[in-house]
Amino acid sequence: MKTAYLIKPGKIEILEKPVPSPEEGEVLVRIVAALTCGTDLKAYLRGHPLIPMPGPFGHEFSGVIDATGKNVEKFKVGDEVMLVHTAPCGECEYCRKKLFNLCKVLTQDMMLGAFSEYIIVKKGVVKHNMFIKPSNISFEEAAFLEPLSCVVHGLKALNHKIDDRVLIIGTGPIGLLFLQVLRLKEARVAVMGRNIYKLSLAKALGADEIYTNNENPLIFTNGLGFDFVIECTGHKEVWLNSVNYVRKGGTVLLFGGLKAKTEVCYDAGKLHYDEITLKGAFHYNPEDVKEAQELIKSGNLKLKELISGSFPLSEISQAFDKLSKGEGIKYLIKP
Repeated sequence: MKTAYLIKPGKIEILEKPVPSPEEGEVLVRIVAALTCGTDLKAYLRGHPLIPMPGPFGHEFSGVIDATGKNVEKFKVGDEVMLVHTAPCGECEYCRKKLFNLCKVLTQDMMLGAFSEYIIVKKGVVKHNMFIKPSNISFEEAAFLEPLSCVVHGLKALNHKIDDRVLIIGTGPIGLLFLQVLRLKEARVAVMGRNIYKLSLAKALGADEIYTNNENPLIFTNGLGFDFVIECTGHKEVWLNSVNYVRKGGTVLLFGGLKAKTEVCYDAGKLHYDEITLKGAFHYNPEDVKEAQELIKSGNLKLKELISGSFPLSEISQAFDKLSKGEGIKYLIKP
């Protein structure tokens, strides 16, 4: 089979590898659709601690079961499936506390290699985080299950109400997914970013207002500040500025990840006297995945609008070159 290997930052090679065989509880999936994501881009530009190099990468995908290992009962050969690339162990201290997204072995046991013709789906994912794809949902839409699960998990940290005012900072795929889910939940949403095309897309996807980085989004709240601010860029300066847009008693969700050991410093008076909450969000748990797949199945999200183009596996480098220049939202890679 052909598979894309990230050799080092900026260099991808297409290698020929044997098609693997599933072990007990596993399945072999023929990948039909794979999507690029921000984590992949970070790895392509500068490396990433969770994506070893040289090695396979890519983790947002959907496909068709080509073979099953022993004792797989819920799925059969030929099933069209949607899935994510991790599952919790269920046994560590964090799993026993039901903090499944913080499972000790979660990041050590990720399935990487969606930019391939085939991939082995591990036993835990088969058991907890894989679903039959409905016929009315395309493979491209089904491949959004992983990032949407992360968004669902992040929103659970907010506990927002109808008509709460939310500011999303960042117009990448995650910000545009947050926007759509919040609008379904009847929040009032403003989006701020630097890319005019992406801001226009945010408006088309339902944003009440859009603002460039040199505009003041507090106009949307009559100067009070937003009930919730969601940081989706993963840039230190945006983390620092996010607290300037939240009202007293509000919450800032710091969703975009920074490099480990990056330090940020906030005004202690604002944290204490304004009683604002700073909240991190990482990954998802099985309940989030179930909720995300129901959202996709509903057909109420405009997911295809977030795909800026498609490339065959042999031309995957072109997709990442475009992303590195800020061109496009996500790209579809067809093995």
